[in-house]
Amino acid sequence: MKSISVQGVTKEFDLASPAGRRRFTALDNISFEAEPGEIIGVIGRNGAGKSTLLKILARILRPTRGRIELRGRIGSLLEVGSGFHPELTGRENIFLNAAILGMDRNEIAQKFDAIVDFAGFAEHLDEPVKHYSSGMYMRLAFAVAAHVEPEILLMDEVLAVGDADFQRKCVDRVEQVGRNGQTVLFVSHDIHAILRLCNRALLLDNGRLMASGPVREVAAQYLAMSGGDSGELRYPDPAHAPGDDVARLRLIRIRSRNGDSLPQVDIGQEFGIEMEFDLLRSGMTVFPSLVLNNEWGPICWTTDAPTPSHARPRPAGSYRVVAWFPPNFLSAGRMSVTAALTSFSPQTVHFRESECAGFNALETQGGSRGHFTGYIDGGVRPWLDWDVEFRT
Repeated sequence: MKSISVQGVTKEFDLASPAGRRRFTALDNISFEAEPGEIIGVIGRNGAGKSTLLKILARILRPTRGRIELRGRIGSLLEVGSGFHPELTGRENIFLNAAILGMDRNEIAQKFDAIVDFAGFAEHLDEPVKHYSSGMYMRLAFAVAAHVEPEILLMDEVLAVGDADFQRKCVDRVEQVGRNGQTVLFVSHDIHAILRLCNRALLLDNGRLMASGPVREVAAQYLAMSGGDSGELRYPDPAHAPGDDVARLRLIRIRSRNGDSLPQVDIGQEFGIEMEFDLLRSGMTVFPSLVLNNEWGPICWTTDAPTPSHARPRPAGSYRVVAWFPPNFLSAGRMSVTAALTSFSPQTVHFRESECAGFNALETQGGSRGHFTGYIDGGVRPWLDWDVEFRT
């Protein structure tokens, strides 16, 4: 039995304008269904209708037309502190908010300690929540919503507020909810989180449902539609390009063998990172290098041009270097590139442009993961040869 059935839902608003009132269609004939245990990502650009859809499912808004069937208790985390009374303490708001979400007083009392432990600030529990930061609001609100154990959990940009530890708790809790057979609809601009948490995705654009299907296919369509990162950065004016009186960076881009710029790369395919720079002084021995970071910040890889072929003085002029990355090397996620040029004796960094170009690394063909379709940690995930030996 479907836990969510949405058929032909349209939501229109009357908006005031200098020319008078006009009708704005926020959702246009949206239809989809969700099974118990599915974690569904809802993605799209700003104004696509994602939050409106969740508010309709949470019964905050009524649809203008269409039919919605929801089976089971609903928990929602749509706005920071929604359902909280600012004059009440955190303790009092736990009971208030949990009751609004459908828990009785005995159930709240049984889960109270777990909620407080999840929120992580017991020392502030008896302070009015009007003194809480937005991060504390979100931590407490999520802690309550996550322990309601609803059959349907609706979340809008939960990972946009809070520190890294809180975000990890959120991710772990959402994964646990899905394993328990509950249905989750998760709105986020964080494609990495969508890919990690969700097994299916809905793509909205201008109020219309553009795609519904496996999360990686829909995410790839969204990134292609939105452009993602451009995959390159050019500095057409040498006077304002990064560098010094020895060298200036002119271009950094992600490219294919045939020379196309790549805002997205399939990690099962080879790709290159190209750097162009002007050497302004003859007789210099310079070494280009590249650093890759994923969206969480850690360095995934640092590579320098090989010394034997590059450790010699160069004449002044324009240079292009390309570092080629083999298939099945990177893990999936958003990557950023830092480009640098260095000389030695003495060691001098002529330019180091941090995160000057970015691209999205996607996995569409399975690659090194074989038949496994879930999330895999790590910035790099090379395809290695394994020896398997059976020993009695």
